[in-house]
Amino acid sequence: MSRQWLKEQERGSPVLVRLMLRIALHTPRFVARLVLLPITGYFFIAAPAPRRASRLFLRRVLGRRPGAWDILRHIHTFASTILDRVYFLAGEHARLDVRLHGFEDLKAHAATGRGAILLGAHLGSFEALRALAVEDSSIRLKVLMYADHNQTVSRLLHELNPAVAETIIPLGTLDSLFKVRECAEEGYLIGMLGDRVAESDKCVRCTFLGDEVVFPAGPMILAHTLRLPVFFVVGLYQGGNRYDLHFERLTEHVALGRPQDPEKLRAHTQAYADRLEHYVRLAPYNWFNFHDFWHEDSNRH
Repeated sequence: MSRQWLKEQERGSPVLVRLMLRIALHTPRFVARLVLLPITGYFFIAAPAPRRASRLFLRRVLGRRPGAWDILRHIHTFASTILDRVYFLAGEHARLDVRLHGFEDLKAHAATGRGAILLGAHLGSFEALRALAVEDSSIRLKVLMYADHNQTVSRLLHELNPAVAETIIPLGTLDSLFKVRECAEEGYLIGMLGDRVAESDKCVRCTFLGDEVVFPAGPMILAHTLRLPVFFVVGLYQGGNRYDLHFERLTEHVALGRPQDPEKLRAHTQAYADRLEHYVRLAPYNWFNFHDFWHEDSNRH
């Protein structure tokens, strides 16, 4: 898996982002969605690397050569979820049709006061989960994320709802693990994404969409260390104003042994990769890893 996502330039000036926020909050949603059309066209023309990554991914998951319309649809789906982040964070859920699947199991677990790992991906909207946690007081959530990535969009969106910003535990700091352990012991659910590898990450090779890909080992090692169950979570955008949030218990306990058994680590990570593939095939245009995930371009040279 490519680590280039960490080096990607953030697109969009603060002025443009603020203008989009004003349009989203002060006009009907269908008006704001009209603005997505030129934005989609702009990124289709001006962002060749994401466009190429979209084509490579769609060819793999659709089993055919994707056309320009497929790539435009892919970019437009991504833009739609960014727009809807505004509504999720502003508490304007009435504009959206959010349906929950498997949520009762997670809610029952949260009621025990025990922490858990909520493992998501760059698939659909993770923001929907964060907004749900703010709205439902029974779900106490902290989210591990790289706070320095896409700072402009993240900072402005968090201005809409400071309560969401307070749920973040920044990755890459010396006390990140200490904060995670402390929150888990207090019964918080720890949300994180498991489909991108950072520079210092320990990796595991798993089968995904017909090929071997490296996934970060950190989520399963963390679950093992803290003795926490792991739930797979994903918020799929289904078009229009509909989102389907899925919650699945992956495992009650990640037992890797001492010393950690690489095969057990791979088996647990593969279980995550299998559920990720399931949902990727259900909603392929929700895949928002716009980089060369399989190194297909580099493998040709």
